[in-house]
Amino acid sequence: AQLVETGGGSVQAGGSLRLACAASGWGISSDCMAWFRQAPGKEREGVAAIDSDGITKYTHSVKGRFTISRDNAKNTLYLQMDLLKPEDTGMYYCAADLLKLDCNPDTYWDPRRSVWGQGTQVTVST
Repeated sequence: AQLVETGGGSVQAGGSLRLACAASGWGISSDCMAWFRQAPGKEREGVAAIDSDGITKYTHSVKGRFTISRDNAKNTLYLQMDLLKPEDTGMYYCAADLLKLDCNPDTYWDPRRSVWGQGTQVTVST
């Protein structure tokens, strides 16, 4: 089982990026999927999550700017990021958890039970 993130890069404040997370080795259709990020010197934080029914949840700081979506036919998770701010800079990771009942990016994700990607860097400059 593997997750691979792509789409990161450098952009000016106010710009947009679209991240993708491709899964291989299993089908994600029943999984809770999420995006996380970690800025240098800071703890990892949840950004957005989407459950198997397509219900989404976002951390407060990205509401109205980021959109999480999934394409189960392509076995891929996405994160559309608009109106980017310098504080959005960080390494972005996707994760999958088949058993997570509360599909929420702000709750605890057990690393022993979930699958994580290696990350893609997002840098937003002023």
